[in-house]
Amino acid sequence: MAKDMTLLWCSGSVPCWRVMIALEEKNLQGYNQKLLSFEKMEHKSKEVLDINPRGQLPTFKHGDIIVNESYAACFYLESKFESQGTKLIPDSQTEQALMYQRMFEGLTFYEKLNAVIYYEWYVPEEERHDSALKRNKEALITELKLWEGYLQKVYSHLAGPSFTLADVVVFPTVATLFRFGLSAERYPKLGEYYNLLKERPSVKASWPPHWLENPKGQDTLKDI
Repeated sequence: MAKDMTLLWCSGSVPCWRVMIALEEKNLQGYNQKLLSFEKMEHKSKEVLDINPRGQLPTFKHGDIIVNESYAACFYLESKFESQGTKLIPDSQTEQALMYQRMFEGLTFYEKLNAVIYYEWYVPEEERHDSALKRNKEALITELKLWEGYLQKVYSHLAGPSFTLADVVVFPTVATLFRFGLSAERYPKLGEYYNLLKERPSVKASWPPHWLENPKGQDTLKDI
């Protein structure tokens, strides 16, 4: 079933990881995949641009259907294979509402994270200012406190007791936080959530290869 699927992806990319977790949860192993490099600009290759004119990853194709945005791909997989694998949208309307809320808040969470850890990558040296980076860090701290509070009010997952699409799309952001040195002592609920979900089979199966090769990570967020 998965042999007519193709995923072009990059190791450590949060959007790519979302789709890979969804594929695992829906028991769609065995899809065609190719690991590309942002550093080598392979996401701007003709191979990618032919499917995704934005030149971004992930690039996902199922038969003749192309779904390149990671959230859209996750929704598509759950809709297309609803009765297969893990049910990722709960029946309860209350849990559904919370799931959708957390999913789309996750986009802001990811944006605030990127503004800090990739500041030097995105901003030319002559345009960098300590005050701007400080504001970015303060915005991320505000976001972290918000999610820490959310996790104090729910069960083990973001939208209730069961694993949902909210966890599929937000967990890679949380994992990246700890990869870049976030303190689990300072943010214990996020630490508990990370330690629980990192052992989930779909997460372990899709763990970024270069993280496995170099488990240490970085300390960019150690003081956040």
